[in-house]
Amino acid sequence: MDPKEPLILLIVSGSVAAYKALELVRRLREQAFGVQVILTAGAQRFVTPLSFQALSGREVKTELFDLGSEAKIGHIDLARKADLILVAPATADLMAKAALGLADDYASTLLLATQSPQLWAPAMNHAMWSHPATQQNAATLKTRGATIVGPDSGDLACGEEGPGRLTSTENILAALQSMTAAKGPLSGKQVLVTAGPTREKIDAARYISNHSSGKMGFALAQAAQALGAQVTLVTGPVALSTPPGVQRVDVVTAQEMMEAVLQHFETSDLTIKCAAVGDYRLKNPVDTKLKKAEDFSLDLTLNEDILARLGQLKREDQVLVGFAAETGDLAHWAHSKRQRKAADWIVANDVSLADTGFDGDQNQVLVAHEKGEFELGPMAKSELARQLLTRLLEDPKLGPKLRQN
Repeated sequence: MDPKEPLILLIVSGSVAAYKALELVRRLREQAFGVQVILTAGAQRFVTPLSFQALSGREVKTELFDLGSEAKIGHIDLARKADLILVAPATADLMAKAALGLADDYASTLLLATQSPQLWAPAMNHAMWSHPATQQNAATLKTRGATIVGPDSGDLACGEEGPGRLTSTENILAALQSMTAAKGPLSGKQVLVTAGPTREKIDAARYISNHSSGKMGFALAQAAQALGAQVTLVTGPVALSTPPGVQRVDVVTAQEMMEAVLQHFETSDLTIKCAAVGDYRLKNPVDTKLKKAEDFSLDLTLNEDILARLGQLKREDQVLVGFAAETGDLAHWAHSKRQRKAADWIVANDVSLADTGFDGDQNQVLVAHEKGEFELGPMAKSELARQLLTRLLEDPKLGPKLRQN
């Protein structure tokens, strides 16, 4: 685990919606959060500790009087280490315990011992949610500084309809991001990320493009936002959802990407050029479909190099990171590109390798900087994004730039 990643304590209580917390753990890990799961006795009737342990990578806490994990009063230690407490789903019972200050199990004791921010996502029958006691308990939690997201209205597990459904994972993540971003090491900083491929029109039916999926760039945008940055993501055509809290700008061609990047570059503290921008475009694309012929040739011209343009415009207080898709001798090409493009870092990967790089969920890279290089991976792109940003923050040349106010 990365010791610098924000730690979320996820309390899962005994609701039918407990299974939805598994997806929540997966998404939290993707977005650069460490997750420690606490299951109440009721939750364990619906879900198992093993499932959450596999997704979170941490031992799940269930028993207050466990002689092993509680040898050093572990629940108090966790309460102090947490960056945020997330209760999802939150039952009426657990909300009542917290409002009254009861502490008879691991979850309620931890809630009483913590001073960390709390985010509650209720899930229960609509009559239970609407009951004056539950509404008063929710109001009490709010007056103590807790944030409550949801519940949503709709079909409930009991077959009835009304307010009580656990709100969507996206809503929970958006609320959580807004609560944690202000504390991150990139708080107050503007980060610009490019992602995905570009497309250059041939005719009404065809275009030139490449195999980039955008996954690496989107992972970087997620990780930067989780560290507190205000993130603008300029992306070519991809089939990916916008990370919560990230401003997205969609483009198609290399020229459109250049224009969008230049609009945001001047105010950016850190720019990460991860997009696989096409090198060439047609001199004269046509609006009709070209008919098939035995011999077919295209008259191409170079697109302007976006990274090189940014290197020319970069101020001393801006940090510029570029990506390089190569097929061999990564160190040579990465250092050469860094010098030619006036970038601070170049992140190079070998796209000829199986299961990494273009269109995959894993990546491995060589990162060239002024004083040498280092390697990361193979690992999930979300994890690589976290580690890459962590190294960026620790770099003696780049770190101070990003931390100054």
